[in-house]
Amino acid sequence: MPEGAEVVVADSASTDGSLGMLSARFPSVKQIRLDRNYGFTGGYNRAFKELCSMEEAAGMEYFVLINSDVEVSPGWLEPLIAWMDRHPDCAACGPKIRSYSAKENFEYAGAAGGLLDRFGYPFCRGRVLKRVEKDLGQYDSPADVFWVSGACMLVRKEEFLRMGGFDDRFFAHMEEIDLCWRLQLEGKMICIVPESTVFHIGGGTLPENSPWKLKLNFRNNLLMLENNLARTYALSEIRELVPEKATPKACRRARWTIFLRMCLDRCSAFVYLLKKEKASYRAVAEAHKEFRSLRRGIKVSDIQEYASTHRRIAIPSLFPEWIVPLAFTKGNGIFDYLRKRI
Repeated sequence: MPEGAEVVVADSASTDGSLGMLSARFPSVKQIRLDRNYGFTGGYNRAFKELCSMEEAAGMEYFVLINSDVEVSPGWLEPLIAWMDRHPDCAACGPKIRSYSAKENFEYAGAAGGLLDRFGYPFCRGRVLKRVEKDLGQYDSPADVFWVSGACMLVRKEEFLRMGGFDDRFFAHMEEIDLCWRLQLEGKMICIVPESTVFHIGGGTLPENSPWKLKLNFRNNLLMLENNLARTYALSEIRELVPEKATPKACRRARWTIFLRMCLDRCSAFVYLLKKEKASYRAVAEAHKEFRSLRRGIKVSDIQEYASTHRRIAIPSLFPEWIVPLAFTKGNGIFDYLRKRI
């Protein structure tokens, strides 16, 4: 560990004896014991709030989010800190994430940096849908990306707190994409630093075929779009129109895109039904129901205020195509196609 770095373990009221083991084997490691499981979002928000209340937190500059199923490589943290020190406009960065079980391959959770298509479907450099590449050095240059994985992320403390941390409504899944999007809407960069590599097991929180995980992904994707899409569109529209005209148009575009995304979700649910995966079908229906109960709506006045004060912010770069049919039509050539487009 570099000088000045400290490990803190936040525990979400576990009952498996892990804190006892930690106290016995690593007594110098600080522990933050939460009274219940607040999820990935609530857990980190509460842990960082408690961390900031400690006296020694005054000089703290960065938070490192790292999952318990991540294996780090020697010297993994120094390149991330050095990058942030040299790039004050970068709010968050991450390492390349490779698979723990197949170490030459990128891992699903973040690979070599994340991207987002026009309908909110996330994918990565090195991972599209369930197809992953081997790491052959094709992404060994630092790059601006749309998001970095919460499995291992370095974020500026000041920016994390200014954003209010993660959106507590998410509980888990896609909260880091939402945070990275919100940071970009404040003019900050998100970067991948390939000099650093970690290895992720994946599926440690919820198995891949979990209906609850599926529900969280569908629900949180819609919450993320509602949080950010109108502001993103407003930055584009205001280049051509005055705020009074740009923002209503941006809000209409955002609502229409969310409606289309929900239609695409229903198509996915129908496919699950055809495959007799009733639990997955119900997960999509429950995701939409919960989204309706949790949503805050898109208010033209809020978007107009944002656009008026942020009109010179660079527009977060959504990939202009729909990645799902593109991945099927391009097959194994999808990565070559994306490297030419991005």
